[in-house]
Amino acid sequence: MTLDEVKNLIDEKGLEFFLCSFVEMNGMPKAKVVPTTHVDDMATEGAGFAGFAAGEMGQGPHSPDMANIPDFGSLTIVPWRRNMAWVAGNIHVEEEPFNYCPRTILANQLEKAAAQGYHFKVGVEAEFMLLRQDESGQYVPNDPLDILEKPCYDLVTLHRNLDVMTTLIKYMQELGWGPYANDHEDANCQFEINWEYSDAMTTADRHTFFRWMVKTVAEENGMLATFMPKPFADLTGSGAHFHMSLWDDGDRNIFLDESDANGLSQEAYWFMGGILKHARALVAVNGQLVNSYKRLTRGAPRSGASWAPVYITYGGSNRTQMIRIPGPGRIENRAVDGAANPYLSCAAMLAAGLDGIANKTDPGEKNEDNLYDIPQDELRRRGIHFLPETLKEAVDALAEDDVVKAGLGEEYADYFVEVKRNEWIDYHLHVAEWERDRYLPIV
Repeated sequence: MTLDEVKNLIDEKGLEFFLCSFVEMNGMPKAKVVPTTHVDDMATEGAGFAGFAAGEMGQGPHSPDMANIPDFGSLTIVPWRRNMAWVAGNIHVEEEPFNYCPRTILANQLEKAAAQGYHFKVGVEAEFMLLRQDESGQYVPNDPLDILEKPCYDLVTLHRNLDVMTTLIKYMQELGWGPYANDHEDANCQFEINWEYSDAMTTADRHTFFRWMVKTVAEENGMLATFMPKPFADLTGSGAHFHMSLWDDGDRNIFLDESDANGLSQEAYWFMGGILKHARALVAVNGQLVNSYKRLTRGAPRSGASWAPVYITYGGSNRTQMIRIPGPGRIENRAVDGAANPYLSCAAMLAAGLDGIANKTDPGEKNEDNLYDIPQDELRRRGIHFLPETLKEAVDALAEDDVVKAGLGEEYADYFVEVKRNEWIDYHLHVAEWERDRYLPIV
């Protein structure tokens, strides 16, 4: 969208303000409010930020200001404030693109793919929970009647939350996203809304806006919405399964081969081979919190399954695998969780997949088993490898993976590793109530 088109839209829609936005490492959106009367300045000079105050942006208090230059192709009129538009931007420092900007990292990786004739398209299944605070101040599932052991798809439970769900769906329809499947998920007070796939940058922008929108609508209804991977030990965690495919310049799905039993082309198998080969490093990006690894477990919650993969495998419509083939022409990575930064996840997985194509990486045999039922010694005998069990283990794998690091940019990858190792140390040094309850009486 050109600046003249933006100005016409301002007049046509009566826009008064922009939210000039970017995300830091953890995917948290940051923004400044810019009156539309200053759209020229915002378009050329950007909105200024002190990076050290904005989160993990690779800056100190001594660093020069960051300028967020808007990409008006991302412009989204805020459905609950129609005089305001959100626009995602790319960070510049001293008039140069900034290597610590997640959106710029994805843009760089998409350019590399385009130079090879590939266009990356992505769809996402974003799960979240609706919570409230009880009398003691603890967060609990919002709906006190949502107590079924298997609440997934339950109509009665879904109906009690229709006001929030239909509000979100209507907003997404208004935005032209094409929401098509929306349900109560496997945990109590857990929900999912799916919308149509698009190019990776558009999906990452929409995913970022979606998380803010869900939190806003929840707050307006007296709730807290969270995309935290595993808020409760006894309930299923929240994922953000990424569906991926590559397309050529003529908008042909390169992953599609209808003559194949799985509907996948040779390039799709090689791409999947790259994802599997680099899985241990990728999970550091796709599950970048200490809490992420409490979702990636075999142990069953109340509903009977974790629904999260812990094995580096692929299968058909088999939800115990890391990579699922849900239909012809696409693959799904189920190891991505609700807290993942969509820009970094897309960049890292694209780099791994393209490496798989370049090296014709064989993904091995498709797995048809329920891997949750197979003993671990039998899995090891079959040569099935495991995803990391902790953030530290995953980050150590990332530090040794040159392909995924290159996808993020060497400088940023080293920074990411440093930040996440420090996060692990902070967690490791924290003394939890569980430790006092367990050890005080016996030591």
